[in-house]
Amino acid sequence: MFASMADALGPAVYDHLYPDWEAAQARAVTAGCTREGTRVWVAADESGPAGFVTVVVHDETYDEPDSGEIEMLAVDPVRQGRGVGGLLTAHALDAIRQAGCRIAVVATGGDPGHAPARHVYERAGFRPLPLVRYYQPL
Repeated sequence: MFASMADALGPAVYDHLYPDWEAAQARAVTAGCTREGTRVWVAADESGPAGFVTVVVHDETYDEPDSGEIEMLAVDPVRQGRGVGGLLTAHALDAIRQAGCRIAVVATGGDPGHAPARHVYERAGFRPLPLVRYYQPL
């Protein structure tokens, strides 16, 4: 995923945003899984953790009121393509419904490295709203 983002952004922007992508990813996962109000579920098999999903439920003060958001979905690369992402997404959607939300939201990258995530979300019934975010080194 990060190699794909490096190709999309170019070295000047990528190196500025992700001088140490492994540390940045570790911080993002830790923050995403420990933030107050975040719900976290882990999928495991006989070999151990296979993936996880985090969900945040938003109230009427949020830009997308009465929505639940899948903030992170990660599947062990060795286990990708085996339905783990789909099962985690279905579980997250059930939790969002049970919380009384009327809308479920998820965001992901448009680069080739995020294609598996887009496939999981679209298969689960999400409809994309294409957005473009531009970067320029100064």
